[in-house]
Formats: sequence, structure tokens, C-alpha cells
Amino acid sequence: MTQHDGGTRLRHMPDAAQEALALIEGKPRSEVDSDRVLSSAIVRLREIVGEAANHVSESLRLQHPNIPWADIVGLRNRLIHGYDSIDMDVLWQVLNKDLPVLTQQLRVIGTDL
Repeated sequence: MTQHDGGTRLRHMPDAAQEALALIEGKPRSEVDSDRVLSSAIVRLREIVGEAANHVSESLRLQHPNIPWADIVGLRNRLIHGYDSIDMDVLWQVLNKDLPVLTQQLRVIGTDL
């Protein structure tokens, strides 16, 4: 297994987020319920965002307190451990409202590394 530094993990976050956003672009919320492959893909990509955030160093997190690190990791934990009770309405809201802003913030941070 390859070890990654916090900067590498930080770059994984917007990549996975952007991929999830591309998958839902132009799609209605109902398609997530009817398309198992789509719902599985967006859940997995959001898990990747959270897992990468979990490995960002504490010093890098402290440098960017505007990023809700604990919430990002917390949602990852909920998706992984509560896989049988995922509220897709909440995930849809996170994808549409929070992820675009987060992706932009992370891309700005990534250019500084």
C-alpha cells in the first residue's frame, strides 16, 4: 500500500468530489433511488472524500479552519458504518449544496501546496 502525505490526500478530495458532482449533473433526485449503480458510485466517492480528509494532517487542518473537517470525516463514517440506513435525501443535499463549495475551497488550498 502506498503512503500518501496530507497534500496528496488533499488533492484526492476535490477529485472524488468533482467526479460525484459530474455523475449527478442534470439528474433529478429520483434517479438516485432508481439507479443502484449511480447511488453506489456517489456514496463511494463521498466515502473517498471523507477518508482522504481523515488522513490530512492536523497542522494542515489547523491552517484551514474554514473546511469542516470533522463533518466531512463524520459523514464518511456514517456512510461506511451505517451503509444499511443511508439517508439519500441528506446525501443528495450534501452533494448539491456543500460539495461544490468544498471542491472550490480545496482546489484553492491545493494550489498553495
